[in-house]
Amino acid sequence: MRLIKSFVVISCILLFGGNVAAQSIANYPDRTVTIIVGFPPGTATDTVARVLAERFTNKFGKTFIVDNKAGQGGSMGSAFVAKAAPDGYTLVLSATAPLAINPNLYTNLTYDPRKNFAPIGLVSWLPYVFVTSPKTGINTIQQLTEKAKANPGQLTYASIGNGSTSHLLMSMLTRQAGINVTHIPYKGSAQSQIDVMSGQVDMTFDTMLTLMPHIKAGKLKAVATGGLTRSQFAQDLPTLDEQGLTGFNGGAWLGLLAPAGTPKPIIDKLHKELNAILDDPDVIKRLNELGSESLKSNSPAEFSTFIQTEYTKWGQRVRDSGAKIE
Repeated sequence: MRLIKSFVVISCILLFGGNVAAQSIANYPDRTVTIIVGFPPGTATDTVARVLAERFTNKFGKTFIVDNKAGQGGSMGSAFVAKAAPDGYTLVLSATAPLAINPNLYTNLTYDPRKNFAPIGLVSWLPYVFVTSPKTGINTIQQLTEKAKANPGQLTYASIGNGSTSHLLMSMLTRQAGINVTHIPYKGSAQSQIDVMSGQVDMTFDTMLTLMPHIKAGKLKAVATGGLTRSQFAQDLPTLDEQGLTGFNGGAWLGLLAPAGTPKPIIDKLHKELNAILDDPDVIKRLNELGSESLKSNSPAEFSTFIQTEYTKWGQRVRDSGAKIE
């Protein structure tokens, strides 16, 4: 008799607990949701995250906030979320570097982008542009190649850090062009751009979002964009592919993720609302004004496959560059 009573009690507890959990998922979100960004305020990722937070807040009627946890090329934020409770209340707007580059670059990362996250969806594409200091007189890839081959190792390029997207794209460029150019790593975009504008460094490869104001002001010379097709933000600017670096294709993407183990109904709900936000003409306009293009995935599973592919692709680029950080 006691055994039967115990069984009934346990069954009731499990049933009640299951109902509470199901109700909690159905009512998601019922409190503040935090979107972690692994980069400082004012960066491209941070700016896009704040657009999303505002829209999610309006959609769900619950507050979505942005919390910056910068460091290790964006990986500190991703590492934090990888260990967070898988309940949908801690998300990360991550990027190419933390999810595809850094895991192939750093030897001490505490997460695996292929295992420790529940991908929600892609958000945007950040076109990159190759620029030179006006003082170099380099306006085309042909001029760059001629000058670099005539002066091996004397030309310099800035990146926003060893193993960063800008470093790896420049490594691809110099390797394809068959030239020797000296790498000068910085800790971010601001100082690197100042030094290229002043002529202290000859060139750099960075997001269109951060470089376009200086290009428009005549302080930097735009030579080429990094994508296979011309950017909608600079239709008159040829691609590297058009200038002889056949097949060159590089840029950065942003995507929204939750910790692995987050209930699928929550992931699906966020994915649906994310894509609705990205279809909003006002959001598209705001992203475009930031130099960012809306980029969607058809499902969380599609985004997961995309991450796997990018991990492999950028892993090869890291190995080709010879970069490694302990």
